Amino acid sequence: MCLIRYFYVPNLPQTPVVKQSDNKSVRCISMDKGVRAFVWKGDYLLLLEQRDLPHRETWLELRNHKEVAKAIRDMSVRGAPAIGCVAAYGFVLGVREGYEPQEVYEELKNTRPTAFNLFWALDRMMEALKSGRDLEREAIQIEEEDFSANLSMGNLGSQLIPHGAKVLTHCNTGALATAGWGTALGVIRSAHKEGKEISVWVDETRPYLQGARLTAWELLKEGIPHSIITDSTAGYLIGRGMVDLVIVGADRITAKGDVANKIGTYTLSVLCKEHGVPFYVAAPSSTFDLSIESGGEIPIEERSAREVKAFGKCEVAPEDSPATHIAFDITPAENITAIITEKGIVRPVCKESILKLLS
Repeated sequence: MCLIRYFYVPNLPQTPVVKQSDNKSVRCISMDKGVRAFVWKGDYLLLLEQRDLPHRETWLELRNHKEVAKAIRDMSVRGAPAIGCVAAYGFVLGVREGYEPQEVYEELKNTRPTAFNLFWALDRMMEALKSGRDLEREAIQIEEEDFSANLSMGNLGSQLIPHGAKVLTHCNTGALATAGWGTALGVIRSAHKEGKEISVWVDETRPYLQGARLTAWELLKEGIPHSIITDSTAGYLIGRGMVDLVIVGADRITAKGDVANKIGTYTLSVLCKEHGVPFYVAAPSSTFDLSIESGGEIPIEERSAREVKAFGKCEVAPEDSPATHIAFDITPAENITAIITEKGIVRPVCKESILKLLS
């Protein structure tokens, strides 16, 4: 796996200056979609190492499906839509290498258990293989469809954000978590583009700090007013009337509208329900898992205890103390004001509304 570092020219954020890696010239990335989490180069995948952000922008050069699987597992890439897109390209690389397609499928599938877009994308790639369709074209189409869906979600969701709103968001749901633009953060971005003069409370999102590191980084690039808060500050702000709405993404949505998302999402939904604050979820239709009815059926990922006991390389807890790292929680449909998709807005959130929209 090669490392490629990109340094952005001041005042020209869409013009990367490229250094050589391993004596090979690397073509400039097309920046037409703004911030990018990954770029397909035809015979390898460039992946922005999100664990290095915001202090360093490092690109990984992934040339086989095993490297792609490791990047997903290690959270070098994260966010359900982005994981699905990257896994699709990983499938292309694995099949090209001559590996048994089912072996490639299984290795990529077993990287993250909760994000449904991962399974959706890999199932689609396997179906493309069986149908004789071009795999590279299929993966590119998955990426293009996700970007288009994000733009549609942004336009639809921005209608729900009033002028001057104080918006709270959790984790990172922007361009870094998708093929570009973003889901929940894409809605925020669209509202800002429309001149609604919104401001954003950014949950830090322990333990990986996706909010403090990644969401704030994206908002800074867009010039959107924001302030980072500790996760436990949200209740105080909501209780004091300092939050007009909460909008989050999703990793999996069931047939009746229960949502799996980054741990801490359920807590926000309860706070919103108690204080009468709208609670919105933004996710593409590929995040819906209609094969399961309720959130209790969703597999919840548990990650390393060390991720709770450390900030990066800094150990902050007693070595001998155990820690539990549950990565996701379930927000019940009755706590959700509406779900924003590229096909329309689900409201009320129930099985009938979901099936009607997705059909």
